[in-house]
Amino acid sequence: MGSRLGLSEEKILALADYATSPLYSEVERVTLEYADAMTITGREVNDELFARLRQFYNDDELVELTEIIAWENASSKFNRALRIPSQQLWKRSEESRVAEEKQGNQEERKRTDNEQTRRLET
Repeated sequence: MGSRLGLSEEKILALADYATSPLYSEVERVTLEYADAMTITGREVNDELFARLRQFYNDDELVELTEIIAWENASSKFNRALRIPSQQLWKRSEESRVAEEKQGNQEERKRTDNEQTRRLET
């Protein structure tokens, strides 16, 4: 899903190391830390983390972000309790990866062909 939204595979694979990865911006780091604090048992959103969130989000945005994280957590627990298997949307299938590479190669060939055509026309 993330790769379809423009996230690089490198960034997706670095998600577990978001706190130290140079691939993530400060707003992404604090947002992911917030999601972890809401999700991981035994952790809580302390005042310092909430203050950092407020540097990036207004009240409405914080409510929406919190709702999305809470919904995903509830959905995960619901599915696990009912033995509903993961759809593995977090994994890129080999077919998807090959299709994306093929599309990228085709787009690159088109750009190259267009550049060569422009050069020949001048």
